Amino acid sequence: MRIFAPVLAASLALGGVALAQVNDDPTGPQPKLQTEQLGIKGDDGKTYNFTVEVAATAQEQAYGLMFRSSVPAGTGMLFPVDPPSVQLFWMKNTIVPLDMVFIGADGTIKTIAENTVPYSLRNISSNVPVAAVLELAGGATAADNISVGDKVIAKQFGGG
Repeated sequence: MRIFAPVLAASLALGGVALAQVNDDPTGPQPKLQTEQLGIKGDDGKTYNFTVEVAATAQEQAYGLMFRSSVPAGTGMLFPVDPPSVQLFWMKNTIVPLDMVFIGADGTIKTIAENTVPYSLRNISSNVPVAAVLELAGGATAADNISVGDKVIAKQFGGG
């Protein structure tokens, strides 16, 4: 569900070829991606564990969780960003509400967009440069008391 400004600029320079490859509207969810374990440690010391799919390629990130009918508890999708930058996401073709957790290069949660609206084309911004975005089921961050400043423990951040 990521909006690819760099891909858009590059594709316009190449006559639109790359844009057509990355932004094709899929007709159904992408196959399940490779997974890894990820934890979020709150300021109360409690760690919440998730099994997340890793959207590693531009195409995987463009499709994200589109057309998925659910995001089961304890699961999500991680979108690595290299180099860290301000990220814009939307909910095009996304059936269920999501919590979007924007994570800094040090693994600290910088911002959270809770219960994003299905199918919305409104930009959801990290507002600050981030190294990853984690999408969870809508309401998961509130249910687990996950908040800005909590620490993400994952391979990408030297843990996990």
